Amino acid sequence: MADPVEPSAPAVTLDGTVERFVYRDQDSHFTVARFSVEGDPLGTTIVGELVNLTEGVPLRLHGQWVQDRKWGRQFRVESYQLKTPETLVGIERFLGSGLIPGVGAELARRMVEKFGMDTLEIIGRAPERLTEVSGIGASRAKKIAEAWFAQHHVQDVMVFLRGHGVSPAFAARIVKRYGKDAINVVRENPYRLAREVWGIGFRTADGIAQKLGIARDADSRVEAGLLHVLDENLEQGHLHLPDELLVSETATLLEVAAERVRQRLAALVQAHLVVPELLGSRGSCSSLPWVHATEVEAASLLAELVKEPTRFIDLDVDEAISAFEVVTAMELAPQQRHAVRAALQDKCVVITGGPGVGKTTIVRAISHLSRLGRRKVALAAPTGRAAKRLAEATGLEAMTIHRLLEYQPQTQTFGRGKLTPLEADLIVVDEASMIDLTIFHALLLAVRPAAQLVLVGDIDQLPSVGAGAVLGDVISSEAATVIRLTEIFRQAAESRIVVSAHQINAGALPDLSPPAAGTTETSDFYFISREEPQAARATVVELVAERIPARFGLDPFSAVQVLTPMHRGELGTQALNAALQARLNPAAEDRPELTRGERVFRLGDKVMQLRNDYDRGVYNGDIGVVSAVVRDDDMLRVDFGDTRIAEYERAELDQLVLAYAVSVHKSQGSEYPAVVIPVATQHYMMLQRSLLYTAVTRGKRLVVLVGSKKAVGMAVRNAAARQRFTYLAERLRQALA
Repeated sequence: MADPVEPSAPAVTLDGTVERFVYRDQDSHFTVARFSVEGDPLGTTIVGELVNLTEGVPLRLHGQWVQDRKWGRQFRVESYQLKTPETLVGIERFLGSGLIPGVGAELARRMVEKFGMDTLEIIGRAPERLTEVSGIGASRAKKIAEAWFAQHHVQDVMVFLRGHGVSPAFAARIVKRYGKDAINVVRENPYRLAREVWGIGFRTADGIAQKLGIARDADSRVEAGLLHVLDENLEQGHLHLPDELLVSETATLLEVAAERVRQRLAALVQAHLVVPELLGSRGSCSSLPWVHATEVEAASLLAELVKEPTRFIDLDVDEAISAFEVVTAMELAPQQRHAVRAALQDKCVVITGGPGVGKTTIVRAISHLSRLGRRKVALAAPTGRAAKRLAEATGLEAMTIHRLLEYQPQTQTFGRGKLTPLEADLIVVDEASMIDLTIFHALLLAVRPAAQLVLVGDIDQLPSVGAGAVLGDVISSEAATVIRLTEIFRQAAESRIVVSAHQINAGALPDLSPPAAGTTETSDFYFISREEPQAARATVVELVAERIPARFGLDPFSAVQVLTPMHRGELGTQALNAALQARLNPAAEDRPELTRGERVFRLGDKVMQLRNDYDRGVYNGDIGVVSAVVRDDDMLRVDFGDTRIAEYERAELDQLVLAYAVSVHKSQGSEYPAVVIPVATQHYMMLQRSLLYTAVTRGKRLVVLVGSKKAVGMAVRNAAARQRFTYLAERLRQALA
């Protein structure tokens, strides 16, 4: 990151020409370029957000000189404008730069040869004269003039938007969306940007509106605020909001009267931008149209599935279960037998329970006995890691739900749906607590009414990251046969991890005492008291780097994972990743690195993918290791295992974060040999029973809690995870009544 030589120095103006681009980010438009300045034969390096420019373009730059720690002296561009070339060579190069489509170097030479210093004025004022140039007809002259005006219009719009605090990256999107009408759209209703331009949220649009002088209680502002509050609550998991809550939150956000908000809510309903409903004891509620339609159709599809008779299975289920026990040398408990029997006979089944209760054995039995009964089985899970574990447990192919439904990233649609359903007779979905409403709806669209659906998951874990509470709603709807597994098997009961997890889930403080003094036996569950956050962080680093590898022989990179409730703070992912990277993979001459903003990615670093990338075959939550850094190409490679090597250019590094420490939410659906969990009172906003329970159940061989006993107690006692406003269960009951 560059540091200004004089932070308070006034802006400097530079006139010159873009010689060549060193680096350009297509998304953010951050650019590094060589810039020639009159009187400076060496030129200079400029950095900043430069949009819609080509090499050879003359510019007037406004900005400051800065001293970058790595690259030296640079000119940081704060704003810029096109500058009319002042020489024949400059005009020729400007026209031939590619800035105007259809004009190349040769045509530019002929135009300048014909009109000299008047060339640009003729294009702007008398474009019909361009036909005097060999190779330019009336049609081509018209296109050149249109491109010339469009280019100048873009610059006018960019200047206008920059003057109202809009970044060049967002300004470019606005121009692309609205074209020549961009300035009028922004002036008339800047809140349209929040709904119609990707990446621009309410707060950005509101900032523009304030600079334009739009009244605090203007119709457009209040309506945009209401839609923003619905969107924000959707990100918190809610599919609708009671009107009183929606009105009060919006009134607080906008600092306007509640009655004014109610008036504009009615206007949004009339414009069909909000769907109103009376939802039981909640009274009047509002939702976004697409969210309402998705929940209504999901309920209808599941009801349709449940109502359809089960296809006869040519198999004596009890005899088949007994035969499975003989072949596998496993004896199923009564609850497990009941679960397998239900999954083979009932239309929709939910199998839920905590660690050590035999869910994996049940899935294995269901899969193999269904195939024995000549039923085609499809196994799926929300994440790639969960799908891989499912395949390993059953010995059968398993895939992500997205892959099962043949997701098309280019169109963001699924190849499987109502008209192209899955051929499977039985669909088993593991880690079902992670399924949100959108993916559940897509799955139901692709399930034939004659098929069966089995959802396997732990209802006591954290709810899905996406909106909805699908597993809980299906259970409470009574639309499915629900099997609750409660018996902990003997081998699992010997694990303090399993016992502690069940104690936490029951609202009891787990045994945090250390093993008896003098004993040589190792435990699989430890608590280390550290009241101060800085001390806790130092202990976490020491555990990962030294103590766990020395005591348990586990590799700190591949086998030990730090899970934390938050991203910020002394014990958040950002601070922990910085500390762990410095200890496990410090900067060195033989470890090349690439930077992206404040992030540093170094050869050997442990990293996580942040979103699904179907072209690369890597998915949200996948963890890999940086296997190569190619500085000359501004690129790095990440080894995600299973022969998956993905390449990332510098501009694409926003898809990655360091993964020595990850959030508990990101760990859902994963298991690790060892987990280290900081638990501090500074996490009080996130200290919930379901969060601690989810974190502890991620560890297979070892779990270490580091922090405050008081914080552990706070989490265990806090069972009141925020209720999600959904209505899927009620809609299902109504559809089945």
